[in-house]
Amino acid sequence: MSNIPTADSTASTRPVRKPKPQGQWALGQTEPLNDNERFKAEDNGLNVRERIETIYSVHGFGSIPADDLRGRMRWWGLYTQREAGIPGGKTGSLPPEELDAEFFMMRVRSDGGALTSTQARTIAEISQEFGRDTADISDRQNIQLHWIRIEDVPEIWRRLESVGLGTTEACGDTPRVILGSPVAGVAADEIIDGSPAIDEIQRRFIGDPALANLPRKFKSAISGSPRQDVAHEINDISFVGVEHPEQGPGFDLWVGGGLSTVPKLGTRLNAWVSLEQVPDVWLAVIQLFRDHGYRRLRTKARLKFLVADWGAEKFRQVLQDDYLGYGLADGPPPPAPAAGARDHVGIHPQRDGNYYVGAAPTVGRISGTKLAHIAQLAEEFGSGRIRLTAHQKFVILDVPGNRTEPLTEALAELELLVHPSQFRRSAMACTGIEYCKLAISETKGRAADLVSTLEERKPDWELPLAIHVNGCPNSCARFQVADIGLKGVLATDENGAQSEGFQVHLGGSLGEESDFGRSPRGLRLAGDDLADYVERVLTRFEKQKVENESFAQWTVRADEADLR
Repeated sequence: MSNIPTADSTASTRPVRKPKPQGQWALGQTEPLNDNERFKAEDNGLNVRERIETIYSVHGFGSIPADDLRGRMRWWGLYTQREAGIPGGKTGSLPPEELDAEFFMMRVRSDGGALTSTQARTIAEISQEFGRDTADISDRQNIQLHWIRIEDVPEIWRRLESVGLGTTEACGDTPRVILGSPVAGVAADEIIDGSPAIDEIQRRFIGDPALANLPRKFKSAISGSPRQDVAHEINDISFVGVEHPEQGPGFDLWVGGGLSTVPKLGTRLNAWVSLEQVPDVWLAVIQLFRDHGYRRLRTKARLKFLVADWGAEKFRQVLQDDYLGYGLADGPPPPAPAAGARDHVGIHPQRDGNYYVGAAPTVGRISGTKLAHIAQLAEEFGSGRIRLTAHQKFVILDVPGNRTEPLTEALAELELLVHPSQFRRSAMACTGIEYCKLAISETKGRAADLVSTLEERKPDWELPLAIHVNGCPNSCARFQVADIGLKGVLATDENGAQSEGFQVHLGGSLGEESDFGRSPRGLRLAGDDLADYVERVLTRFEKQKVENESFAQWTVRADEADLR
């Protein structure tokens, strides 16, 4: 008889490896498994505010220890800026203390993108006095300031809080700003107004220490717009307006969306949620994430990984049984998005007979000076209500019909266009190497130059076309879901020298045909080659497209040679 073991006998004697703990609190795995979990366990991030006010703002940047400087201060909307002059090739090789400038980016929290003219003017004054007149509208519906000194932070907080604003949990492993329809409560075609739920969540839960130590960031979106205007497919939790055949208007519940280096579209739970239930369901999902989310590896800690492992059925069951205490009604999926772009740029009717007017700053870049002008125009032509969008745009509400054109002209004088080209309308860009320590490539200026060049070279272009420029793989500008997504990388020129460049992603989209972009193999563009490349690909599309074909649809069937 042979002594050679069979496959079955080998398997039976092989020791069974225990799975590595993932740091799931619900399973008793509370021992910190990385440095981020360690500093969060040692002191809640919300506690750093007192030290900022009493120690760091008094003794200066050099008095801030590393765990607060690059960790807990994010809980109050503060990131250190990139030291000027450091090229993208050094991003991953220099220690953080060499990348840090002694200034901060500050993110001002505005849930639902809602600002009054008084609030906008206050941010503008802070920008002009403390931030070198910087102000960018992010795709998270808030304003980001730069060049903030630690010595000035307490005074900035005082001014923001005097008008009902703040920076609480604008960053960090926390429930970040809640996206909402910028035309909630006013749009003539709205299914349901989600803003009461946003207000209730903000009032009850933002700043709660019990929810301030999550495995990673938690991004939320609530919108009852038929245009599906908050990118619900790529948030950790989204409530999407639907009409239930028996229950009436409410929300379809999605979880586990997100981009970055492992992009995933959100998962429908087939659950209908009433407006009154939204805050409690939101709380239940975030508690489930806190307790069951993976904390061993930062790269696998977003909710999307847990949802992918569990699946929709188990996730919904645990949510209902262990956190809600009741079952949710089954519900219909959202219909196809209504006609019209998600960004609300242009002049549109409100339900009260007035109009809202949406304008497009180029890739979200404005300034404190322009923001002050926007506040003044919102008072002069509307009721003083301003909304930021999830597409780096803004909307002025409550404009009488006979005042829309004068407002349009006044905005155009500020280079804020109500009727922009398709290139300008749909372009987005992240902060990039100008300020961000993670970036490899410059973005805002590159994107603005690209838009201007395309407007000159293709002045008759009319089809929607989203160009998103991102400085690194983290996808703050959502490059994977753009018609043309550009991700910052190092490119090598014909002489073998490295410079900042971009990897190309083509044909991404959100909506009825949500998908991630296609990346031509090995294609990396030098920054100076962007305009020629985009013009070349668009020209090929114009020659090859069939009737009613979008650019994204063409990229799916195009030969790879035509995408180069």
